[in-house]
Amino acid sequence: MKMYRTIFIAAFGSYVGSWFEFVAIRWIVSQQTKSEAWMGYLAAAQLGPTLILGMFGGLVADSVNRKTLIVVTQVCMMLIALAMAAAAFLGFATPPVLLALMLAHGIAVAFNMPAWQVLTPRLVPREDLSKAITLNGISFNAARVIGPATGGLIMKAFQGVAPVAVAGSAVVAADAIDPGSSTASISRGASALLLFNAITFIGVLLAVLSTPDAPAPAELRGAWKKPGIAWARTREALSWTWSHKGPRAVLIAVVIFAVLATPIMQLMPLMVSEVYGRQEDVFGLLLALMGCGAVAGGFAMKLIPKWYPMHHFIPLSILGAGVTILAFSLMNTPSAGIPLMFVIGVFWMWGFNSCTVAIQHLVSEDMRGRVSAVVNSIALGLMPVGTWVAGALGHSAEHLLADIRPAWVHHGSATQLGLASVSAVLIVAAIVMLIWRTPEIDGVKPGE
Repeated sequence: MKMYRTIFIAAFGSYVGSWFEFVAIRWIVSQQTKSEAWMGYLAAAQLGPTLILGMFGGLVADSVNRKTLIVVTQVCMMLIALAMAAAAFLGFATPPVLLALMLAHGIAVAFNMPAWQVLTPRLVPREDLSKAITLNGISFNAARVIGPATGGLIMKAFQGVAPVAVAGSAVVAADAIDPGSSTASISRGASALLLFNAITFIGVLLAVLSTPDAPAPAELRGAWKKPGIAWARTREALSWTWSHKGPRAVLIAVVIFAVLATPIMQLMPLMVSEVYGRQEDVFGLLLALMGCGAVAGGFAMKLIPKWYPMHHFIPLSILGAGVTILAFSLMNTPSAGIPLMFVIGVFWMWGFNSCTVAIQHLVSEDMRGRVSAVVNSIALGLMPVGTWVAGALGHSAEHLLADIRPAWVHHGSATQLGLASVSAVLIVAAIVMLIWRTPEIDGVKPGE
């Protein structure tokens, strides 16, 4: 457990750094583009590789030395983080540059995540594994609270430190180019956050290097060179998930929730700047409150009776998320939106956690890893679709509203209307799931 505590502390710092990166990158791109579509591009670059490479990454993790894979991918992610910090500091942090770096980061994560998931079982005795997993979950959600709130404040504070920007072949102070440039000011704060994120990888690397070696099992060594194995394993897991009514209903529920609820995360910087007229500290505060809600929701899950059916709880959680996101989208001031973010965090945790619990209870031990990988890869990979749909619906609704009620159209109304549209669809989907319930989610047949 001593070695795991070292990993735990290092991972916590990395989690905080990841949220720093989230705040910095989203804020830079949102302020430069004012575009819902660009928020979707960032999400696709970050999460899309998991959809395409997730199962292959799992096969690689099973067939090579896991410790070596973690070290290699962590080094790659550290170099990418340093490139992001340098781009912000030197004035190169344009949306295309950040998009390319996010795509590289997403590819590294697709291989790092499966290897990292086997780290805890290697370091913790079996009897303490449940406690370790719970502790890791608390760590992640605590970082989700601390990271965005602290990141927003740091980013605003460091706006007073002048970065350098490259103009042609000359290196000059960014303020000398344009002292009043909001882009230069944003880059100053963002570079501080991104540099801290890069530094956190050093702690993780030192901690991982202190762990025992983890060679691949002899029967799987080198299997990554045979992609057909990965496809056969994926096809078997997909076939099982789709051919059984309970797992199929859970997969549909988690995909609907992932696609239609995620836009709240991606479009939040535009809500803050365009609708509220506020700065990055408020953006960080909203993300932190959502994290607080997720932590509270996690503890509250213990209060749900074990006999209460998941085929009731899942659609109720999705319905609650849809209603609160809809309410948030209609608010024009942060004082009204702030308390709603906490409640959204609660339903966010309940929705995803209840789907995970349901699928884990349904799947057999020999397919547990594959089915979880398939469900997670599909859900994470399709998340960006919701942001693009929200952007398209928002602009269409704004044009329609401009013809009917021009006085109701204002700065940021497309973002609000986009969030309202996808949350309304989420509400309808939850109501449909409540009316036509699927008892097989709980492993029982209708009528039992």
